[in-house]
Amino acid sequence: MGGTPYAPHTPDETATMLDAIGVDSEAELFDIPEEVAFDGELGLAERTERETRQLVRGTLTSNDDLTEFLGRGHYSHYVPSVVDHLSDRAEFLTSYTQYQPEIAQGFLQALFEYQSMLVELTGLPVANCSMYDAATALAEAATLSDRVRSTSGDVVLVPEQLREGKRSVLENYCDGVDLTVEEYPMVDGNADVDALAERAGEDVVMIYAENPTVRGPIEEHLDRIGDVAADTDALFVLGSDVVALSILQEPAAVGADVVVGEAGALGLPASYGMGLGLFACKDDYLRQVPGRLVGAAEDAEDTRTYTLTLQTREQHIRKERATSNICTNQAWVALRAAMHAATLGPDGLVDLAESCVRDARDLADRLDDLTGVKAPVHDRHHLREFAVRTDQPAKAIAGDLEAEGFAVHALDDHLLQVCVTDLNADHADDLVAAFEEVA
Repeated sequence: MGGTPYAPHTPDETATMLDAIGVDSEAELFDIPEEVAFDGELGLAERTERETRQLVRGTLTSNDDLTEFLGRGHYSHYVPSVVDHLSDRAEFLTSYTQYQPEIAQGFLQALFEYQSMLVELTGLPVANCSMYDAATALAEAATLSDRVRSTSGDVVLVPEQLREGKRSVLENYCDGVDLTVEEYPMVDGNADVDALAERAGEDVVMIYAENPTVRGPIEEHLDRIGDVAADTDALFVLGSDVVALSILQEPAAVGADVVVGEAGALGLPASYGMGLGLFACKDDYLRQVPGRLVGAAEDAEDTRTYTLTLQTREQHIRKERATSNICTNQAWVALRAAMHAATLGPDGLVDLAESCVRDARDLADRLDDLTGVKAPVHDRHHLREFAVRTDQPAKAIAGDLEAEGFAVHALDDHLLQVCVTDLNADHADDLVAAFEEVA
């Protein structure tokens, strides 16, 4: 490492440090298995910049050019160009974490506005400004429940139709704090509240529900789920996203203690991996919130200012007292979400959400008219997406649709899932025609 422009230690300085530690080389500080250790050869042919661009361009053009009707937690909405132009300004792109408030007031204020947006949408008074995605936000809510619940218990209850990747992340987190994840049944795309009430008890620390649920139906029993959680002293955690929250029941009104989910439905295209997790909660848990908060303050001249506060992450506090080990900076992504929301305004955000209900209903009705197809499977209102039952094998139909240029989810032997937003609604006619041909 010595002598590089990025690690400015001279060979003499490096030798002095190694001598103080009592080793002969940097390699002795690491225990890397031989089978994965770097052998000095990357195996990559040397190329010029132009040749590299040609190679990457050629590789990317081999991707299938599909019109996606995919959802299940990953949603694409049109992002206004102003979001790209503003967020690409150098002062935003080059900023890491806004530790120095005296030089980051603009960015900090934008993050404060992002938090304020979440507060308005959820009705809960506290929101943080960075989570990786919906899955880690849910997992952080589980570890929070383990810290704040006053009675003993080690069970987290989740709906049986929870997305597999989200449950996997949750179980990974819970394993570290000796919590157990169990599921409660669902009926017609909604929670089976009677079965949930029967299972809930003293051993349950958290009850998780989603609205809309993973297949798109609006959850109609949030009040009852909240009552079950309150009766058993379990933390009630509700999952949603920033677009859906603009028209659905306010989480605070149904007794939600914590709201988690995707804020990346605004400001980001669906990337099926990267997201922006939202996390909001009651005042009671202010000092237990994972990640970071931006707070408002006043400077020496009584001018309103902004600063990072209550940073209870591992690099800011003794490890055993940290509330989270999330150490990355999602600020730029949160900035884009705030810009997108501000561009839409309250009425525009509601209009977008209402179009997600209307377009899903219309597309489901058209598919339901086809022979061998029933849509939606669940007799409920839907937002963006819905399940489709097919007489023919679902995987075969999904494969045939892919050959026609469309991507949908295959859930089981005879069940597909279709998601429609403002970005693919113009292709609904072509999807219906393709369904008619292959189903």
